[in-house]
Amino acid sequence: MQGGDGLKTSIPELRKQNKLSQEELALAVGVTRQTITSIEVGKYTASLVLAYKIARYFDKSIEEVFDFSEVEEI
Repeated sequence: MQGGDGLKTSIPELRKQNKLSQEELALAVGVTRQTITSIEVGKYTASLVLAYKIARYFDKSIEEVFDFSEVEEI
């Protein structure tokens, strides 16, 4: 269910579990709702700082929120 070559993420599931809208999460981590949407559909890869903020918001590690298994090593 991922477009582009972005990172797979469990943000949609975490939001559902926490009854959180994209807008509410965006406000909590200081980005726009469009940024959250783009991350969720794989069109945009979160910066390390944003990934950390999102993971910390859900009290998870970055690896628990973002799936790095298909990321090509540089």
